[in-house]
Order: sequence, then C-alpha cells, then structure tokens
Amino acid sequence: MGLEEKLPSGVLLTTVEQVVGVTRKSSLWPATFGLACCAIEMMSTGAGRYDLARFGMEVFRASPRQADLMIVAGRVSQKMAPVLRQIYDQMTEPKWVLAMGACASSGGMFNNYAIVQGVDHVVPVDMYLPGCPPRPEMLLDAILKIHDQVQQSKLGAQRVALEGELEAAALTAAPTSELKGLLR
Repeated sequence: MGLEEKLPSGVLLTTVEQVVGVTRKSSLWPATFGLACCAIEMMSTGAGRYDLARFGMEVFRASPRQADLMIVAGRVSQKMAPVLRQIYDQMTEPKWVLAMGACASSGGMFNNYAIVQGVDHVVPVDMYLPGCPPRPEMLLDAILKIHDQVQQSKLGAQRVALEGELEAAALTAAPTSELKGLLR
C-alpha cells in the first residue's frame, strides 16, 4: 500500500520547484527571538508534549546564519528594534518571519513611545499569530501555514517576476491614511 503501488510503472514526474519546496519546508530551522511571556509558550512548543521535532524544527538556532525562520515572540522595544533588524539581515535567504502574540503583531496593550507598534515596522512579516499569549497549538498551526507558504514559493525568474508584481501593486495602492475602514 505504498507509493510504488499507486504509480503505473514506477515513474513519478514533478517539477524542480515542487521538490525544492518540499525539502525547504521539511528543513526550516527557527531562530528564536523571545522577548516576553510569549517566549514561554514558544519554548513549551519545542518540548515533548507538542514536539516540534516531528517537523524537523527541534533545535532552535542561536546563530542567525543557521536559521531561516525567525519567530518574534513578545513585545519589541525601541532599543531592541535595531538588534532585531541586524539579526534578520544576518539570516540567509530565503527567510521567513512569524510575529507571535499581540505585542509583536501590533504592540498589544503597550501603546507608548518605548514599544514598537508592530514588528512589521522593523522587518517584513510573513505570518501574524494573534493572542496574549498564543497557545502552543496556535504556534504549531502557524508553523504549518508557513510550511505551506514555503512549499508553494517560486524559484528563480518566476520569483523575481512575482516580487515585481507585488511591488507594483503596493506602489499603486492607496495609502493607509486614506482608507476609510469597513464602513465606507
């Protein structure tokens, strides 16, 4: 009842993008950036009960040069923002960022001058995880969604063309200050 029984003559056709996508998603190595209470939930996700090892992510990397997924867990202060950006810049391409918790996503309840109101002001964010603090199950779900993004990502010229289209769309979009909200 294996794969070889489902294939007609033992031949499987695929594309290089699909093979690279599967290998990339199966080898994401997270760089931790635990700053507050969300970091405790992130650590418990790596423990035995939730077991990130089944996704090949059991070792949180302390060196940004060995990591390709940054999990920003907790509030980012104005003092910590340049350090966060430096670690992001030192990560190898391709890289992804997950903002874990309300504080990392939007500043949370700390609406003051000392806290960055969303880590997306410092680094580009691929996935936002709400909650205060979010449960380990929610982090696992967000990681699985990042796996889907990684697996579906384009390579080479197709990636460059897609990034150009996204940038052109962003340049022609209305500024957020002119948006009226849901009740237009």
